Amino acid sequence: MLDRIDARILMELQRDAAQTQRDLAEKVGLSQNACWRRIRNLQERGILIGQTVRIDREALNHGLVVFAMIRTRKHSADWLKLFRAHVLSIPDITEFHRIGGDYDYMLKIVTTDMKSYDRIYQRLIEKLELDAVTSYFSMETIAENRPIEF
Repeated sequence: MLDRIDARILMELQRDAAQTQRDLAEKVGLSQNACWRRIRNLQERGILIGQTVRIDREALNHGLVVFAMIRTRKHSADWLKLFRAHVLSIPDITEFHRIGGDYDYMLKIVTTDMKSYDRIYQRLIEKLELDAVTSYFSMETIAENRPIEF
């Protein structure tokens, strides 16, 4: 699926997507044109999907990270559609996963403080009945957004 050069391109882009194409090409041992063609190919294959930036949450006073575990009683397609739309309407929820195990969903919430989290929690539970919401508060982020290695 990926050759060694494509894997190196992906690793480098995960480390710094803002680097110049010249620098990237140099790091992976290609000409700029060859590197550009490989990037386009990775995009066309759906492997490389957009570019994002990482933000220092603390610098923007968004230092509270909460992982909310949710258990639901309802699992119909209609209810799930409403639940997904409701969760996605809350911008402080930065990740939303359907999981296996004791809970059905895991949310990552990034906000300013406990009072703000409580407002998010109240908004989360206001429209749909949930069986359980258990919140875990991050004391320290040790690693986040680590590159996927190939």
